[in-house]
Amino acid sequence: MPRVMGVPQDYAQAAKWYRLAAEQGNAEAQYYLGRMVGKGQGVPQDYAEAAKLYRLAADQGHAHAQHNLGVMYATGQGVPQDYVLAHMWFNLAAASHRNSI
Repeated sequence: MPRVMGVPQDYAQAAKWYRLAAEQGNAEAQYYLGRMVGKGQGVPQDYAEAAKLYRLAADQGHAHAQHNLGVMYATGQGVPQDYVLAHMWFNLAAASHRNSI
């Protein structure tokens, strides 16, 4: 198992801590937990749950979550395929990113 900053990498432990922060409304934690759930890193892979987590972060203006949610709507992964919603989330992500610079 690789080491990150002197400690062993442990996806399950990371998911546990991200979940605790996500449940308190932390958008960054919701985004990273969504990535982990979407990839099945340390938790069972669940695209629908990943989309829910991305949506929580996206609703708070998290640009990467908005982008990933757009991808999910464009591909129909974890949500019904919907190009209009995909377009909306891509536009919001672009606007959020511009506003954060």
